[in-house]
Amino acid sequence: MKITLTLLTVLLGIQTGIAQQLKSVPYKDGNQKLNGLVTSNTGKKLPGVLILPAWKGIDNEAKNAAIELEKQGYIAFVADIYGEGNIPSDNAAAAKIAGQYKQDYKAYQQRISVALEEMKKQGTNPERIAVIGYCFGGTGALETARAGFPVAGVVSIHGGLAKANDRVNVPIKTKVLVENPADDESVKPEDMTNLIAELKNGKTDFQIITYANSKHTFTSPESADYNEVMAKRAWNHTLTFLKEILK
Repeated sequence: MKITLTLLTVLLGIQTGIAQQLKSVPYKDGNQKLNGLVTSNTGKKLPGVLILPAWKGIDNEAKNAAIELEKQGYIAFVADIYGEGNIPSDNAAAAKIAGQYKQDYKAYQQRISVALEEMKKQGTNPERIAVIGYCFGGTGALETARAGFPVAGVVSIHGGLAKANDRVNVPIKTKVLVENPADDESVKPEDMTNLIAELKNGKTDFQIITYANSKHTFTSPESADYNEVMAKRAWNHTLTFLKEILK
């Protein structure tokens, strides 16, 4: 019990620190209210990184990524894709709403576009923006590239790689980094094959890194899939990529 209480105290302390460093940003997509988060270094025309969270909405991994990116000299904005009143309470609800956006990819792209515009209002250098995403957000990072949004690059971190077979491949001008766990059961071999073909056909500057002994959510300390060594490597790869394209 003492260990449990100690761990709880530590976690609560971490969350309090995060809350103190990230500012809530209300914005809208039409009539839908959205609630994003931004780092404390707004208004300085610094390079910006839009973070697309996993399927349950804004979570600790997205928040922690924002704090770490601020330390690296970026303005980080965590997007709210689902909107106020639509945040899923469990995995079943998350699977349902994330599935809706994956099917209606244009609605997903629209929410990403709105988040990008809101991030620019926070004082980001509009010429130096990248997008990173986790899980469902990793799918969103690829949708950012497919939509042709004016960003320098995208990073898909254990994201879904597939898209509907009836969607036509288009030229992808932004740089793409895919960080894929080797043992991710949600990614089929044909998904990877098709993505590579899509990127090659699009004449894209892309890189795919595969992480050994890693299951789906290998970067999240709160997940049973967490692989500390590979998570650190993936983060370092992300930082290297961002430094190349934004600084």
